Amino acid sequence: MLIYLTSIPLIGTLFFLLYLYHQGLAATKSVAAVLFVFRPGKQGDSVSLDSCTGWVRHMGRFRESRMYTFHLDCRLSKGSAAVTLLDRQKRELLRLSQDSPVGEIELSGNGRYFLRWEFQNATGKCELRWQRLFT
Repeated sequence: MLIYLTSIPLIGTLFFLLYLYHQGLAATKSVAAVLFVFRPGKQGDSVSLDSCTGWVRHMGRFRESRMYTFHLDCRLSKGSAAVTLLDRQKRELLRLSQDSPVGEIELSGNGRYFLRWEFQNATGKCELRWQRLFT
């Protein structure tokens, strides 16, 4: 009886965490930093960091099948940052960096995509924005 009572909250918690991950609200990461604040959003992500090295990956939700444009705005005092858009099989579709901050790609509304941020001894702020192109 006790096993059943303790397993119900655990199963509920597991389903809630899976729901957050599926909605793109949960992220996986491997980061070493003095300061790291990551804020995912529906139309963009933002990061504030200090002496950060590592990566963060989360699911991006693109509800419509359209062309999208991505803009990476990095205001770093040192280090580097890059963002990669990956498909369901984790294949690279688009890569943005400080040297190449803008890109366009056609995405499927029912596809599953991941955004992977990578940092090398980075200090400062970065923002990734995306928008649908109307054609």
